[in-house]
Amino acid sequence: MKYLGSTKNLAGSALGLVGVLLYVFGGVGAYWPVVVIGLYGVGALLAPGERVRLIAASTSTETEQLRADLAVLVERAGQGRLPEGAGEFVHRIHQVLSEMLARPAAFSADPDLLHRVIRVARVDLPTSIEAYLNMPKWLARRDELLTQLDLIEFEAHQIAERFYADDINRQSDHTRYLRERAGRPEH
Repeated sequence: MKYLGSTKNLAGSALGLVGVLLYVFGGVGAYWPVVVIGLYGVGALLAPGERVRLIAASTSTETEQLRADLAVLVERAGQGRLPEGAGEFVHRIHQVLSEMLARPAAFSADPDLLHRVIRVARVDLPTSIEAYLNMPKWLARRDELLTQLDLIEFEAHQIAERFYADDINRQSDHTRYLRERAGRPEH
């Protein structure tokens, strides 16, 4: 079934149809079936092959899995012995990332954003939390963890600003339009 819609089949069919038209208008004689088959073969051989797609066509499955993994990470981190303030950082980071992951189609325009979200959710955040929790309580460095979480939250916000750039611009454009329509200058 896949071959029926392929470029090779379509090109071969088009040239085969040219062979049939040649027969109908008297361009070829009794050997028209050989001409049609030959033209089909030429079209199928000369047509480019199908494009190879190494990246999944849809990111929705990947983003759903990432959201689930992130939720598990946040839940497990909440059960650990995170210091005061760390849990709030983790929840804010989770909220920013989860809201972006709820719109998987938006990542198709900029796959680098998805890569950055994956890195934050699957590498940076777990590494910081695990490194803290794997140390003895008396040796664990609260300030170091909070600094790391602050940096991760900052990066999550940078990613979100780029992710929502079109929405931000649309909102600004609409405000400008409303001001112009009302005859009120910008402040």
